[in-house]
Amino acid sequence: MKAMLIAVVAATLTVAPALRAQDLTQDTKKVADKTADTTKNVSKDVAHGTKKAATKTADVAKDTSKDVAHGTTTAAKKTGHAVKKGTEKTVDAMK
Repeated sequence: MKAMLIAVVAATLTVAPALRAQDLTQDTKKVADKTADTTKNVSKDVAHGTKKAATKTADVAKDTSKDVAHGTTTAAKKTGHAVKKGTEKTVDAMK
């Protein structure tokens, strides 16, 4: 009976740490999985934010380009009108 009790205690002492180690391994795996999921989600968010920022930058550049083109056209028209008036005044002065 004493030998049986010693065997049971020895088996308990052997199995218990193994079970704790298995639990620890499972907990570690859960933490690693959660970390991987979080990293993946953050990566997606960063990529999405970068894409939005790039799109906004492109939109601003496009709008600025339109404004510059419009300003250049307006300036060219004013220059053309000024040259025409200057030419008319020169012709009038020569008469």
